[in-house]
Amino acid sequence: MRRFIEILGSSLKMALGEFRSNKLRTFLSLFGITIGIFCIIGVLATVSSLEQNVQKDIKSLGSNTIFIDKWDYSGQIPYWKLVNRPIPKVEEMDLLRKTVPEASNIAFALQRMDKVEFEDEKLDNVRMYGVTEDFSNIQTIEVIDGRYLQQTDFDYGSNSAVIGYKVAEELFGRPERAVGRQVKIYDRWVNVAGLIKKQGSSIIGGWEFDNCVIMSYQFMRSLVREETSQPVIMLQGRENIPMAALRDETTGAMRSIRKLKPTQNDNFSLNDVDAFGEFAAQLFSGINMGGFFIALLSLVVGMFGVANIMFVTVRERTSQIGLKKAIGARRRVIMMEFLMESAFLCIMGGLIGLILVFILTQIISGMLGFPIYISVKILAFAIGICIFIGVLAGIIPASIAAKMDPVVAIRSK
Repeated sequence: MRRFIEILGSSLKMALGEFRSNKLRTFLSLFGITIGIFCIIGVLATVSSLEQNVQKDIKSLGSNTIFIDKWDYSGQIPYWKLVNRPIPKVEEMDLLRKTVPEASNIAFALQRMDKVEFEDEKLDNVRMYGVTEDFSNIQTIEVIDGRYLQQTDFDYGSNSAVIGYKVAEELFGRPERAVGRQVKIYDRWVNVAGLIKKQGSSIIGGWEFDNCVIMSYQFMRSLVREETSQPVIMLQGRENIPMAALRDETTGAMRSIRKLKPTQNDNFSLNDVDAFGEFAAQLFSGINMGGFFIALLSLVVGMFGVANIMFVTVRERTSQIGLKKAIGARRRVIMMEFLMESAFLCIMGGLIGLILVFILTQIISGMLGFPIYISVKILAFAIGICIFIGVLAGIIPASIAAKMDPVVAIRSK
């Protein structure tokens, strides 16, 4: 162990000495490694952070949840096959509650984009949601001021609503001023009962609770036409129920409710949130793989550069190698010294690449609006690649050095 540490220290000194004595040559040779590590780690860090944010946004739609809609969210079914389908109805939600015991929560929601007014202020493109009681059990809605909708609001369709942080900020200047005020929606006065906690931006869009008004289904249906308000049934399964079983039960229940014959196709879509997550994972895996192979080309170029340095180093130290062998240094010791030196050179190039990636992540984080970070796993992967490339680049020069005849090597100039 002591001998190994000595060899390690000696190899590190020689690598640093090579860099100091031939700065330009060494830097240009390591540039390929730097660019390769920069590309690989840059892609891995960006895609990994992006995937985590996308998966987080997908989970925010509701874990273990199925969206029953006339539209298919995957885009695999042609539009003309979907347009004439019937819309989901609140009566179907009530029947599903009785026929699908695997469901823990079932909610109905209307969705529109429209304007909200307060005195002289008018805010366009606000998301309007008319929901039933279980909606807040499926979606996490944290009210930081005032209250959420109560059972009496749902039962009697009262004109109460909770609004998003961004809506409150733009209409009232300060969000905390919103609760207790009245806003006008579809020429009707609506009481602001609560303020939703700020959610932040979402990559996939989702519910966008910062830019929304949530009211009871009964009240919203008195303001708008249901068939033009994108109605959807949300069905959340119990924790111990597999998604496949929940889909099968829901499919059978919906076919029975709509009285479809065995030969008829489904006239509804079950859009699975978990399936979105799996699709996103496969997509990002493909992006990672493509970026890795593109960056691998730079690493191959860098490997030849390091190999060139090691060939030159072996030639410059031929007499030293002969002297070491003459006083008893074994082949494996000589070989290990050069392999470690080659690995250290690659690690130096990789560290420069990591510094560049860190700078890039800070810039991209500010541009995209979500944090990009380099995980410990990615760092370990980068160091592992550097060591592997270094050993691969130095193995032939190290073998040549280890096989030298000590007498011939000492006499060389």
